[in-house]
Amino acid sequence: MIWLTWRQFRVQFLVVGSVIAAAIITLAVTGPGLADDYQRLTTEFIRNLGFQRLNPQLYYIGQALLYAVPPVIGAFWGAPLIARELETGTHRLVWSQSIGRRRWLATKVGMTGLSAIAITGLLSLAVTWWADPIDDAINAGQESNTYLPRMFPPVFSARGLVPVGYAAFAFALGVAVGLVVRRTLVALAVTLAVVILVQILTPTFIRPHLMAPTDLTIVASAENIRGFMLSGPGPNPEVKQIEVATGVVGAWKLTDETVDKSGKALSVLPSWTIDCEPGGPPGQARETSPNPKRDACFQRLADEGYRQHVRYFTADTFWALQWREFGLFMLLALGLTGFSFWRIRRDLS
Repeated sequence: MIWLTWRQFRVQFLVVGSVIAAAIITLAVTGPGLADDYQRLTTEFIRNLGFQRLNPQLYYIGQALLYAVPPVIGAFWGAPLIARELETGTHRLVWSQSIGRRRWLATKVGMTGLSAIAITGLLSLAVTWWADPIDDAINAGQESNTYLPRMFPPVFSARGLVPVGYAAFAFALGVAVGLVVRRTLVALAVTLAVVILVQILTPTFIRPHLMAPTDLTIVASAENIRGFMLSGPGPNPEVKQIEVATGVVGAWKLTDETVDKSGKALSVLPSWTIDCEPGGPPGQARETSPNPKRDACFQRLADEGYRQHVRYFTADTFWALQWREFGLFMLLALGLTGFSFWRIRRDLS
């Protein structure tokens, strides 16, 4: 049974495994040089990366691969695993032998699923290790328009344990969908769409609720203001939102909203708050010289009880949040696998 499963699975494994192996080898070769540059250049490390071509490209390639692997595994490994057998009727030949349904399913799911987890884990380990100097430099306060802190959603999902959880979930989902629809192409399309949708929605609707964020109330000032969101034409647009700096490096900000003295969030700020706007075109340095009108505006904000309510995850919560998200998707994978065993015993002939 193991040999039969390998024969059916080997093409998908060799295609995906070859790409991942090539990526891991490349990262293993270039990683030590990147780490040496970080130790040698210290505070100039990120700036120096701007003059290179290979390392920034590898940074994005590694990230893209870890986003691509779970949907590929779910759609091309999980979905056809059982759906193809049911569609062609070859499962009846196996079941007519001495191999029972559950043993048949356990062998196929166990061998293929563990392979999916293993290769995703190896790739994630390689990318996380390779990018560690960049992540450390950003978390240490080095500024960049190219690289983001690893707590930010685009980077978080391509580090550590989370890609492994996504891969396990995607595979188990593909198997379960294949058992239900019994059509390979339909199962492939449904699995691919669902996994990509989960990857898109998780940072907004699931991750912020996995643990309690830091909750902070800040008085807006000329020193901590970061930006204004304006709406409407003309010289007196509405101020929709103010953004302030928390002073915490590498944090992922969830909310930054203005509240009045009663704690109620405002959708539009008073018209006079336009005087607090620091000025300066986007991308250029903002005005820092004394400005009595602007200073009076910030003073009025404070006197009338307006505050910024900010919620964020600090950089040191990275691994705690990783374990929670990984655990959630592993539980979902186990639940879907349990459903597959129930389904194959109860509803298939």
